[in-house]
Amino acid sequence: MAQTSRSRSTASRVFVVLLVAAVVIGALVAVFLVVEAQRSIRAEAERVTAATAASFASSPLVVDGLRSSDQDAATRVLEPYSLSVIADAGLDFITVMTADGTRITHPDTDQIGGTYLGTIPGSPRTLTEEFTGTLGPSVRTITPVATPDGDLIGWVAAGVTTESITDTLIRRLPLTLGITIGLVALGAGGAVIARRVTRRIAGDLPPGQVRDAVSSYESIRTLGEALRAQTHEHGNRMHAAVALLELGRRDEAIEILTETSRQSQSLVDQVTARRHGDPAVGALLLGKASQAKERGIDWRVRIEPDTPRTPLSPVDAVSVLGNLVDNAMDAAAESDDRWVQVVLRPHERAGIVLEVSDSGSGIPPALQERVFDQGYSTKPADAQGRGVGLALVRSVVTGAGGSVTVSDAPTTFRVFLPAAASRRPQR
Repeated sequence: MAQTSRSRSTASRVFVVLLVAAVVIGALVAVFLVVEAQRSIRAEAERVTAATAASFASSPLVVDGLRSSDQDAATRVLEPYSLSVIADAGLDFITVMTADGTRITHPDTDQIGGTYLGTIPGSPRTLTEEFTGTLGPSVRTITPVATPDGDLIGWVAAGVTTESITDTLIRRLPLTLGITIGLVALGAGGAVIARRVTRRIAGDLPPGQVRDAVSSYESIRTLGEALRAQTHEHGNRMHAAVALLELGRRDEAIEILTETSRQSQSLVDQVTARRHGDPAVGALLLGKASQAKERGIDWRVRIEPDTPRTPLSPVDAVSVLGNLVDNAMDAAAESDDRWVQVVLRPHERAGIVLEVSDSGSGIPPALQERVFDQGYSTKPADAQGRGVGLALVRSVVTGAGGSVTVSDAPTTFRVFLPAAASRRPQR
């Protein structure tokens, strides 16, 4: 089962991630809609009870009934009136009571004459609360009934039971469920489209092999550019030497050829002096030397002989070094003092350190972490795109158990890698 998970294609992983994201978002939306509906229904209940209680309390019929000294007569008049308002307003109860809380009306006639269950304000004011009365828990609003002179003569309470609120909420659940299912369906459709698009680009390759394919492409590109520059430089020197020989100026021709050999041999000696040389890295450095000279950049390389072999494959090593050097050359080309320095040395923890420095203007501290993000670049986009190289560098280096950091004065990308003997098996 573990093997199946490791070999799952990139397209399948994209599909699973997007599908899970759609389900999670759908669930969160459903929870939000339920909570919002519950809040809305409760707010509506508070608004309706408050409006009904205030309207009922201001009714002349209620005022006259409470001013009467005959409570039975008041009940006979107000009970039918309150029941009709309950039906019209969609409430569960309206209770009219005297100033001391004695019920005059109630949906359950057996409760008439009893004491109101709920909070009666100490001063004439409207109060909305949730309280458990004879009909169970309810949201209720109590408001005072006063004479035209302002004397308190009674109270009116209007309420909706929480059971009714729950019933209203349940009636709205199908709409919430439909919205959730629609969102999940849209997300699943997007996941299917994303899987097809990813499969067209990456086939059935797992993510590791996709990264390796990108690394291979970057390696071939940077090696190609380096070798093209080297071939171009050597071609120019050979043409100049041949022309000098044809003009009979043999000493100058020999000097050009000797200088070419000396510069290349100096770098070859550094590369081959290591106990465990990396031919791919050596070839890349030779090519980049020519590319630097072509761009008018002072090329500096220091390789310590006891530097261990890199744990990276040749393709990944070329990709990492090539991208760092290309970025350094681009930065140095914009400065007056153009130079790029590559240092390869052993680390005190039995690893390898690669440092690529340049004379460029540097990277602001706030952006030093962002430069490693996929798609981010401080350079303008070109035909090949930007924002891939440094993200790939970090992916390759961390995948090998190493780390990459950047610092200023001068701008230096520092890569630490464990020794080759401690690396994980390569695919």
